[in-house]
Amino acid sequence: MKKLLVLVLSVCLSCTTLVGCSSSEEEEDRELVIYGSCEEEYLAAVAVAFEEYSGISVSYQRLSTGEVLTKIEEEDGNPSADVWFGGTTDPYNEAAELGLLYAYDAENAENLIGDQYKHEDNYWYGIYTGILGIFWNTEELDRLGLEAPSDWDDLLNPEYEGLIAFANPNTSGTGLLFINTMVQIMGEDAAMDYFAELDNNIMQYTKSGSGASKMVPLGEVVIGVGFLHDVVYQIVDMGYDNIGMTAPTSGTSYEIGATAIFEGATNMDEAQEFIEFALSPDCVDIAQENGSYQFLVIDGAADVQAAVDAGLDTIETIEYDFEDATANGSAYRETFFEVINNDDRVMTE
Repeated sequence: MKKLLVLVLSVCLSCTTLVGCSSSEEEEDRELVIYGSCEEEYLAAVAVAFEEYSGISVSYQRLSTGEVLTKIEEEDGNPSADVWFGGTTDPYNEAAELGLLYAYDAENAENLIGDQYKHEDNYWYGIYTGILGIFWNTEELDRLGLEAPSDWDDLLNPEYEGLIAFANPNTSGTGLLFINTMVQIMGEDAAMDYFAELDNNIMQYTKSGSGASKMVPLGEVVIGVGFLHDVVYQIVDMGYDNIGMTAPTSGTSYEIGATAIFEGATNMDEAQEFIEFALSPDCVDIAQENGSYQFLVIDGAADVQAAVDAGLDTIETIEYDFEDATANGSAYRETFFEVINNDDRVMTE
């Protein structure tokens, strides 16, 4: 039913993009193009809500954060989209360093619950946070007679050979966050030794950050690494009761999901209007109404009860070093691909 709703919303948006939905000719000429790195159901609902709120015709494309970064680098200051919505901030920070984001002083930034949820020079604004963790298929572990992992080092167990999936850091900010997290917990050399050993147990490096959470309940892989709110979606919205999850005992990190305007955006006025909308409770509350259970960072937003019920609010995270991730994340990613076998398991369309 959820997939059908997304399809219907997508068709409606395509139609309105072609024929316009506004009551005046002036409004019909106003357009906005979004690259979205959150889940498509959430993205589609936000696009519809903004179109209804503003009268601006909206079209969107769902891409993982790494794909967006690659695309706007190739477009070199002439982006085919105006704004970026959702996804982890490490690729946003790389884009800002490359001059690919537009610094916008948003009035609704006053709604943020802390200064850490915005770029210091206003290149992006946070809209949610998510916690990195481990999850597994309980039925498959029982069938194989294996214990569930409780910490990062447990994933190196030789009995897990070919059972694990996590996101490809070339296409996914979630995968890059995993690399940066392990470097910050272990140190760079130990982290790369860890990934070289972990590679023996990897069945698939998925294209998107939520890919593993979709494969685990189906038994396509047994264990995954990714955001725990994506697991909550599989339990609450998809009805799976065969998934276990945990925050690793030695520590874990978190993402700040963000939104930003691209430098050189064609529809700059509309892009700024979208950012103001994105930083309002009316927009961020759309997330949990459409199966995205991240914690919200906007004052006045509704509590995300599904995440609280799952105990995600009790998890303590490390103090993630965003500056190190920005300065060195691309080098860590390059080293990661040097130490793993880099074979068909990292191939993405």
